[in-house]
Amino acid sequence: MKKLSIAQIEEKLAAILEENDSFIVELQNDERKGVQQCLAKWKKQKEQEKLLQEKFIEMNHFERKVRAQGFNLIAGVDEVGRGPLAGPVTAAAVILPEDFFLAGIDDSKKLTEKKRQEFAAIIRQEALAYNVAMIHADEIDEINIFEATKKAMKAAIVSLDPKPDFLLIDAMKLDTPYPTDSIIKGDAKSISIAAASIVAKVARDEYMKELAINYPVYGFQQNMGYGTKEHLQAIKKHGITPYHRKSFAPVKDYTNIIM
Repeated sequence: MKKLSIAQIEEKLAAILEENDSFIVELQNDERKGVQQCLAKWKKQKEQEKLLQEKFIEMNHFERKVRAQGFNLIAGVDEVGRGPLAGPVTAAAVILPEDFFLAGIDDSKKLTEKKRQEFAAIIRQEALAYNVAMIHADEIDEINIFEATKKAMKAAIVSLDPKPDFLLIDAMKLDTPYPTDSIIKGDAKSISIAAASIVAKVARDEYMKELAINYPVYGFQQNMGYGTKEHLQAIKKHGITPYHRKSFAPVKDYTNIIM
């Protein structure tokens, strides 16, 4: 019987899920180096997939716990953008279906930009409801970043349709009409909070990239408003924009505003 080529083996391996499959056993007896490399690559990929599935199950702990109490519409709530010198603080609330599965979902900061965008599109498509809210620099200066963060979260929650019956919130304590659980580092522990983190991060990044078109010298499309060396140098040279947080150091040391 003619042996399969490496390309044919790779194609066939792509459809195999179990290590005890007869084809895997057959490949283990094939002494060709290329075949053994293909097999090792397949095994490594399956191991990574297994780890991601186990992580997903682990991150579903809070959702399972809340559903066991009789709640069904569980909204994950998270925010991004508390620390930047420019741009809004952004919150998202996301209600996922009970059978939602997305291997690799995690805190948005741990994902590449490409993966965040890919995941955000899947989350927005499959979510029962999601909403994004932004509180901008002028209001942050007026009420402070802590209050602005709470306001953004509440605004994201209130516009959900259908309405949630339970909230899983990343760290923050909120006064809401719904029962809540605030989880420290929740974006790495709960799939609902992680989903909100990803949706909020992608929405804010897109907003900052749009700002960069009108204010290219600040590099918003790269630093997203954070105080990088280049950003600080641009502030010193050109002044600040209406989108800078004037209550934040060192922005407050510069009063010349470019429109």
